[in-house]
Amino acid sequence: QVQLVESGGALVQDGGSLRLSCAASGGTFSSYTMGWFRQVPGKEREIVAAISSSAGRTYYADSVKGRFTISRNNAKNTVDLQMNILKPEDTGVYYCAARPGLSIASHFSNYHYWGQGTQVTVSS
Repeated sequence: QVQLVESGGALVQDGGSLRLSCAASGGTFSSYTMGWFRQVPGKEREIVAAISSSAGRTYYADSVKGRFTISRNNAKNTVDLQMNILKPEDTGVYYCAARPGLSIASHFSNYHYWGQGTQVTVSS
């Protein structure tokens, strides 16, 4: 069983930056693929970025490529999401998620463990 706790959400202006962090406990962190998802009211939870267990592979949604960077530190059991050049459409609740194994998956149904979420609001 893995517990995930996100932090770093805030209100930021259009064009600004934020760094989200997710701390994991209760499992073998290095054996999990990690993802960041975003959800807005009335819409399905969508993937923003994911990183393989060894950090050898990453995945980004087209809407964030070139602006967001996912990274992980297996020694500290953390995964971060650096978000630059933020836009109002990046607004939402951001969730950290984990799935066992090596492969990256983009659909939320493939992730077994979830944090409670952190709110990111980008004002125009």
